[in-house]
Amino acid sequence: MTDALAGNRTFSCMLRRAWIAGLAALCLLQASAALALPIFARQTGQSCVACHAGGQFPELTPYGRQFKLNGYTFGERTIPIAAMATADLSKTRNNLDSNGMPINPKDGLPIFDAASIFLAGKITDKIGGFSQFTYSNYDHQDANGRWQGHWGSDNTDFRYVDRIIGDANDVVLGLTLHNNPTVQDVWNSAPAWSYPYISSSISPVARIQNLPIIEGGLAQQVVGMGGYLYWNKTIYAELTAYSTADGIWSFLSHGNKPGDLAHPQIYLRGYNPYARIALTHDWGPHSVMFGMFALNVNVYPNDSNALPIFDQGVTRYRDYGLDAQYEYLLEPHTITAQARYVRENIHDPDNLVLGDSTSGNLNTLRLKASYVYQSKYGISLSFFNTTGSPDSAAYGGSANFSPNTQGWTPEIFWIPVQYVRIGLQYTHFTKYLGVTTNYDGNGRHARDNDTLFLYVWAASW
Repeated sequence: MTDALAGNRTFSCMLRRAWIAGLAALCLLQASAALALPIFARQTGQSCVACHAGGQFPELTPYGRQFKLNGYTFGERTIPIAAMATADLSKTRNNLDSNGMPINPKDGLPIFDAASIFLAGKITDKIGGFSQFTYSNYDHQDANGRWQGHWGSDNTDFRYVDRIIGDANDVVLGLTLHNNPTVQDVWNSAPAWSYPYISSSISPVARIQNLPIIEGGLAQQVVGMGGYLYWNKTIYAELTAYSTADGIWSFLSHGNKPGDLAHPQIYLRGYNPYARIALTHDWGPHSVMFGMFALNVNVYPNDSNALPIFDQGVTRYRDYGLDAQYEYLLEPHTITAQARYVRENIHDPDNLVLGDSTSGNLNTLRLKASYVYQSKYGISLSFFNTTGSPDSAAYGGSANFSPNTQGWTPEIFWIPVQYVRIGLQYTHFTKYLGVTTNYDGNGRHARDNDTLFLYVWAASW
């Protein structure tokens, strides 16, 4: 009983410290947020709610999607700089591994997590862009266990757009140059902008461990060049080709380089196609989208020193996805829901990634719904499920050599002013790397990785 009371007191003290740190960060960030508007709000003269559903960045409203599809060119040119920062706290349910060592090195401690600088907005009447550079305060630990920060390119998207409006047609034609597959997309069911919009970066067990390559595996590693059209606010179609972001395109992958064990450069063979089609309909306060996408990429392996190997063949990933989104936007109520399913087929004839076979598959399902009241008080619930063929080389952390992981993420959040969000999120695993109990063979269970995540997320300038 004494140990239990002591544990409760420790947990209560931890929560008090977290809230004090969070409120202090809020005060500092709110002070600057009250002085100026972020770039796009300045440019268009609109509030954040005009572009973001219930003020919930990064979810876009129909107007926000039109703004992006038209190349970020609505409104007048303005100062093209903004900033964003996050402070947070992660608490892992069982923070000790089988050797008694901590899994989350900052467990239960408030941290300044990351900060971003944005250069974005209208360049000409037909050209605009969005570029982000991010500093991660606790990026990785060196050989001596010291934490190292890291600056690098983040999401980037430049566009050239023309819009043709006639008696019967409204056609948006655009070209896009970007560095993350689906970052150019305007729906939050697409991987680059999907839920969770923010999550623990310090706890290694809080994240889903194995995902198809389109779900972040090429982010800030590639250059994508493509074209799209949006016809009568009904049909969206896109074709894009991806290659390695090196040479003149290295600014898109800044912070990654060959030989860097913490941030190696990924190399693709040739040009790799991506296709996207979506059907959309808006009526009254309602908006709905049904879509599909496909990506085919050939990836060279890296050696143990994170240097590319160009003479041992490639691993081919073919990703196919179905997605859907619904929005209800009528103040004071905002309801949004997204769904995505991805099937990945892996062809690995030289066993560069797989060990038990020359082919495999990986499948993910993500469902999420949220409700926001008065653009201030929100709640979300998400379900995630990953399945795939077992492999001893690809999934060595599992006693069953399985990637299968499943769980739920509920979240509550508060938007006190339009550039600040405070949230409390909990990730609960019902299955981890194949099973519910003893997934690693050393007695660790799926629920041991459950993570409480408290955050303050703010933008300014």
